[in-house]
Amino acid sequence: MAANVGGIDKILRIVAGAGLIGATAAGLLPVWGYIGIVPLATGLMGWCPAYTLLGIKTCSTK
Repeated sequence: MAANVGGIDKILRIVAGAGLIGATAAGLLPVWGYIGIVPLATGLMGWCPAYTLLGIKTCSTK
């Protein structure tokens, strides 16, 4: 798995995922808010399977 998520994309995924999970845990969102696990995981790993399929890469190349 080569990294394909980077920079601001990675930060936004982590923040959005954590926010959804936190809001659901606090009872502000229904259970489907746990879908925030997906952006959180892809942000932390730096790899997104959908980006791989679509040929998108937001991380810098070295």
